[in-house]
Amino acid sequence: MKIDTHRTICALTSVLDFVGIDEIQHGKRVAIMAEAIARQAGWDTKRQTFMFYAGMLHDCGVSRAAEHRNLTASLVWDGAEAHCLRGADYLRDCPPLAEFIDVVRWHHTEWRHLKEPLPAERRLEANLLFLADRVDVLQAPCLSAVSTERDVLCVRDHIIETIQEHSGTLFEPGLVAAFADVARREAFWLAMDPYYLLEYLENYPRALPISELSNGDVVAIARLFAHVVDAKSHFTHDHSLRVAAIARHLYAALGGQGDALDMIEMAGLLHDIGKLRVPDEIIDKPGRLSPTERAVICRHSYDTFRILSRVFPETPVALWAATHHENLLGTGYPFGLREADLPLETRILSVSDVFQAMAQDRPYRGRLGPAAILDHLHHLAVQGLLDRHIVELADREHAALYDLAVGPR
Repeated sequence: MKIDTHRTICALTSVLDFVGIDEIQHGKRVAIMAEAIARQAGWDTKRQTFMFYAGMLHDCGVSRAAEHRNLTASLVWDGAEAHCLRGADYLRDCPPLAEFIDVVRWHHTEWRHLKEPLPAERRLEANLLFLADRVDVLQAPCLSAVSTERDVLCVRDHIIETIQEHSGTLFEPGLVAAFADVARREAFWLAMDPYYLLEYLENYPRALPISELSNGDVVAIARLFAHVVDAKSHFTHDHSLRVAAIARHLYAALGGQGDALDMIEMAGLLHDIGKLRVPDEIIDKPGRLSPTERAVICRHSYDTFRILSRVFPETPVALWAATHHENLLGTGYPFGLREADLPLETRILSVSDVFQAMAQDRPYRGRLGPAAILDHLHHLAVQGLLDRHIVELADREHAALYDLAVGPR
């Protein structure tokens, strides 16, 4: 399958922006700053490009808004290493992006503690990520400032001095010197204006090329996205991974094979990616959602569609994933599709999503057994909300599906 790696990484960074809710584009700014400092330090263009993409990916282990707030509240936070470890684990499971494992793993380690087993080059790259990341934390109050006195150009000297105070402790002295030199130029800061930033990403001069990847590698990229989504709440742990497995099983039982099976697995892995934009307190709410909260939840399918349309523009993956809350009556969301417009794959994903969700502990109820799940699926089919043929298949395959839904017992 052909994948535009640049657009895919940009899409993942946009997904991570959702976690911040109020403060977005952090990864994009870190990418631009890391590349600019690497250039100022005299690193070659290949290494500059590596730092750009490392900046885009550095927070792939962050899924919860509370963690994001802690990471951006101060220069150093004792709990920062947890997301570095998660991010490295996610990348380890994704061969096409495995070259970024070490810099993501160590990007919050202070320079004075950053020693073996990393080679010298990787230590510098990880520390450059840490420096750029912390510069963005220092400039964050300026991004939403109303007063011109808080414009970033008015406080850049203070930011430079703050970073210099930590030279040799938090940050490698040579990188601090390179940052100080480039940060005295107005262009360094103005390039991070949201309008110019997005323009730069769209026209990035050293964009990774469109690549022909194996289906296994593309599924691994989808799994990386799924890990980020499923980590948003302990109630949804492995939800996307298990929905994907159920959907693949059902599709295979209907005769699906080859690329089609891989694509429905991708759609299952990615069906909830838009939920990263939903506040944690709504995802974890133990009681009934208010109309306002339900409206916020309902937008996740459309966000999923827009994100995946960029990553898989020539496949039906985005449509299948985004329409898993549509129904045969045309009262679902986000497009209000009717029965005639619903692909078989969407119908399979809808049943898979409900089956797995009911087999999982949620804040408002405990896990249900196979009999209760099947009763509910048949009830929804009678109402016209699920395809009765897929529900009947799920009934016949319920033992295998329940094992896929709950994992090892």
